Amino acid sequence: LQEAARRVRDGGRIIAVSTGGTKMFFTQTALYLGSKGAVEQFVRVLSRELGPRRVTVNALSPGFTDTDLLPERDRAIAAGMSPFGRIGAPRDVADVAVFLASDQARWLTGENIQAGGGVA
Repeated sequence: LQEAARRVRDGGRIIAVSTGGTKMFFTQTALYLGSKGAVEQFVRVLSRELGPRRVTVNALSPGFTDTDLLPERDRAIAAGMSPFGRIGAPRDVADVAVFLASDQARWLTGENIQAGGGVA
């Protein structure tokens, strides 16, 4: 994020990736979730620092998504946690990232956008 702050143009966008897991309590994930929680705090602070340059800084927190990171054994349970009854597709998360990078998101900064299909 420091390097992104140095390189981003005025009026630009920085999107950091966190995880919906920071809203839950999974065992054996303390280091991973701790690092993502730190990212969320960095985003809040950096958004204030870069605001005068009209740079937005947000975190995007995917939920259970169809990637190699989600073990097969957990997929049915994860799908059952969403009101949509499925896990997310990479495209579901990518579309949110595209929105955050667009001019339509110019009034969002310092936010943690949950892209988890309603799992909280």
